Amino acid sequence: MPRVGGPSDKADPEAYPGTDRDPLALPEKVENVLDVIDQIPEGQVLTYGDVAELVGGRGARFVGNVLSRYGSDVPWWRVVRAGGWPPRGLEDRAREHYRAEGTPMVRGTLEGLRVDLDRARWDGPSDGAPPTT
Repeated sequence: MPRVGGPSDKADPEAYPGTDRDPLALPEKVENVLDVIDQIPEGQVLTYGDVAELVGGRGARFVGNVLSRYGSDVPWWRVVRAGGWPPRGLEDRAREHYRAEGTPMVRGTLEGLRVDLDRARWDGPSDGAPPTT
């Protein structure tokens, strides 16, 4: 007879009778944030606040937390701080991506330290609706 509540049960939805919840699934708001970021085209960006607004947000800090925990599989460098500055601690790596993608920068692509939001800000999904999972 299998153990109930042991480590192997946690990944098994059958271990939670009466629920449809997969204990390994990401919360819907997290999935929505990652979906929006996945849609940002090369050479364009959104601010943390823009992403939060598109998903019906919990705010820019929530978006930052999602990226810090789950953002390695999405184009994280396309989410910038409000002034166009790259994510803290990842500035050099982000700027390499900006140069490779031709993202408009203040003072030009080669010398620029921050993204030119007037030219690089993405308008969001074409249907204007938040992503659904």
